[in-house]
Amino acid sequence: MAGLGLAEMSAIRLLKQPFTQQVKQLHISTVLATSDVAQDKTPKIKSVQVYRWNPETPEIKPKMQEYKVDLNTCGPMVLDVLIKIKNSEDSTLTFRRSCREGICGSCAMNIGGVNTLACISGVNTDLSKPLKIYPLPHMYVVKDLVPDMKLFYKQYASIEPWLHTNVTPANNKEHLQHTYDREKLDGLYECILCACCSTSCPSYWWNSEKYLGPAVLMQAYRWIIDSRDNATAERLDKMRDPFSVFRCHTIMNCTRTCPKGLNPGRAIARIKNLLSGVTSKEEPKAITQ
Repeated sequence: MAGLGLAEMSAIRLLKQPFTQQVKQLHISTVLATSDVAQDKTPKIKSVQVYRWNPETPEIKPKMQEYKVDLNTCGPMVLDVLIKIKNSEDSTLTFRRSCREGICGSCAMNIGGVNTLACISGVNTDLSKPLKIYPLPHMYVVKDLVPDMKLFYKQYASIEPWLHTNVTPANNKEHLQHTYDREKLDGLYECILCACCSTSCPSYWWNSEKYLGPAVLMQAYRWIIDSRDNATAERLDKMRDPFSVFRCHTIMNCTRTCPKGLNPGRAIARIKNLLSGVTSKEEPKAITQ
């Protein structure tokens, strides 16, 4: 073993031990290393200001409540900070969460002035700047950071987000689709209905009862453009009014804020083109087997 360093010799000795002993030794080393790092860390106290309102005490006006959180004792995301506050400081704090992977949209909220998902939004480690968290803007608040999504889901249901077809697939199997037609759905089906885009849109703020909003319109276009769907004309006819689609003024807040990197503004523009007759839906490509 001449010429080997201390690290290499330690690794060789570890490999010569029985497997269970190797696991135990690795576990002990990890714990010791973690404890050493923890001892070296000085507290990183972050000021977190959270919107609070309780419907059970309507006489108390909404307010921003401040918490002090040591960033060394929680994960790096805003959702980690909220969970830390709820578990350790204030169990009355209310917010939605679920997957923690940016795929369900439950934890959508306004963080530092931007509509996004708390689970994929990293905490700014600059301790001189407070972290400000609000519910999604221009929606009724159920409690604290929980917005009322009933209207949003009602609008989503109104576009009938499922396949309309009078064609029965061969052998009652799946509806086949050419890869060319399938690629048209990319950038549309990934929407998680978090409502970040719709609640960032001024047109939706002032006309939410009539204007469908970016998220719902993008999903409407997803079904309009689907080559397997036979109800394109009917879907478009439902939106031939001054508000459903044409209330969009192409401000593009929706595209800028989408946490999934999608482009609702482009989908809305394409619906406008279809409604005005500038473009029309292509015929499905033939599938050869």
